[in-house]
Amino acid sequence: MKTKLPRIFLIILGIGFLINLLQSYFTPLIFDEAYYWHFAKKMSWGYFDHPPLVALLIKISSFFFDGELGVRFMSCVLSTASLLILWNTIDHPKKNQYVVHYFVLAYSMTLLNAYGFFTLPDTPLLFFTALLLYLYKKFLEKPGLLWGIAMGIAMAGLMYSKYHAALVIIFILLSNLKLVFNKYAWLSVFIALLCYTPHFIWLYENEFVTINYHLFDRPNDPYNFNKYTLGYFVNLLALFGLTFPWVYWALFKTKANDKFTRALLFLVYGVLIFFFISSFNRRIQTQWIIVISIPLVIIVFRFMMENEVAKKWIYRMGLTNIALILYLRVGLVYEPMSPIYYETHGNIALAEDVRAAVGDMPLVFENSYRKAPMFAFYSGNTTYSLNNESYRRNQYSIDDSESKVQHQKVLYLSGRASNADLTFTKSNGSKIYGKYIDNFESFRKLKTLLDGPIDFNLEKEQTFQLYNPYDFEIDLSKLRFNVAYMTDFKIVIDRLPISPKLNDPNITSIGAKDTITYTFKFPEPKKLKDPKYVRIGIMENGMNYGINGKNTKIK
Repeated sequence: MKTKLPRIFLIILGIGFLINLLQSYFTPLIFDEAYYWHFAKKMSWGYFDHPPLVALLIKISSFFFDGELGVRFMSCVLSTASLLILWNTIDHPKKNQYVVHYFVLAYSMTLLNAYGFFTLPDTPLLFFTALLLYLYKKFLEKPGLLWGIAMGIAMAGLMYSKYHAALVIIFILLSNLKLVFNKYAWLSVFIALLCYTPHFIWLYENEFVTINYHLFDRPNDPYNFNKYTLGYFVNLLALFGLTFPWVYWALFKTKANDKFTRALLFLVYGVLIFFFISSFNRRIQTQWIIVISIPLVIIVFRFMMENEVAKKWIYRMGLTNIALILYLRVGLVYEPMSPIYYETHGNIALAEDVRAAVGDMPLVFENSYRKAPMFAFYSGNTTYSLNNESYRRNQYSIDDSESKVQHQKVLYLSGRASNADLTFTKSNGSKIYGKYIDNFESFRKLKTLLDGPIDFNLEKEQTFQLYNPYDFEIDLSKLRFNVAYMTDFKIVIDRLPISPKLNDPNITSIGAKDTITYTFKFPEPKKLKDPKYVRIGIMENGMNYGINGKNTKIK
């Protein structure tokens, strides 16, 4: 990588890095960051929602700093490194004359700006996309062993960031199919797979929980044009703010005159087309398409240096974008300056209020993998999210958090006011209610196993198996069962109790790592007359039914 950089480049890059460090220090965590901080408390080769690289970044940051900066430091480093890599990827004789324009373009991209300090899976995704493009450019210039190994490591880094990073690799390959005949390209694939093997093993050992959730168990909604497809196009504008007309103009005018530019265009258009098609099936979140920002920095900056109109308007509108973004960034820290009530606001004070009321008592949150880690970070209390059938499974469903609150007096926190012992009010007026439980006991890891597809017959006796993954036996008298009926989109409509029976009525408990079989009949649905999926849930000790089984398709 080139080392001779213009002095103004180093000054602006350093100022940007310093601003991100200050922002990281003074800005309270957002909920997702707190969740990934929870990941990092126990390092693993995988987590329920994502591959492990975001947790590794937080763990490394914690070696250098405490508090928020101990979560975000490596994000500041990676985002700065990304801009350096992109600069060195651009070969243009006039680029040193347009250093300020380069930074105006990059810093005006809204989410690229935000991921300059937030620690989210997209942070390493952006870095490794920039790195892979740089390495691929060098590989095209001189294919060889060194560049092949380096590309393999970069591809593994991409896949350890987010699963849809596979799109980056696929579209670069599709832009140059002759790579399938290149032995060094195959070496890259081998190195990437070798580096990724520990995560494959983790997925296998955890029953592919992440893949199953994202592809099969995640609830969806019926197609809505405004929410899905129109929302997708709104996201395309939001990525670039006021510069979007000239960004997409530059994209449209750029031609694939060489293999590297062809890769850039394939990556941008490939991601755009992929998520446009996906928008007919699900709502597309803005961060899913943020990866196009990386190749577009290269494409648009090269176009700016050759087109006076684009250069002038991207510079003007980019400065306006930056001013607006800086104002919003101040609002993240100082609530009175924020035009909206953002999720960084009010959490510290609320956590302190709870801590003042109950001391170090464990906190159990109803259906909130967001609040549980946030309170653990700011109050220091042991926390756990008890997920029921109205919510979704998450990292708390598979890690050891449940064991840390068992048979203790806890404060159970939810949005329900009934039987509350304590009430806490956030700065935006929202309330959270607490109820003491003297001896908390939950079995949310119990599994109900239905063989599908199911023959949905109200007169026919069905069977399901109950598996106990714990290392202790469980009294069956503490358990109650129900059936959840779902739509095609896996949205629960009916929740009806059942009274399943054991073949041997003398069985009163289920042993550790043991499986027993129940028989039951489906109750008649009350609201959903034609259910498409069913799931068996378990209530323990009078709490709400959990998510204990998989969504099983009905014939």
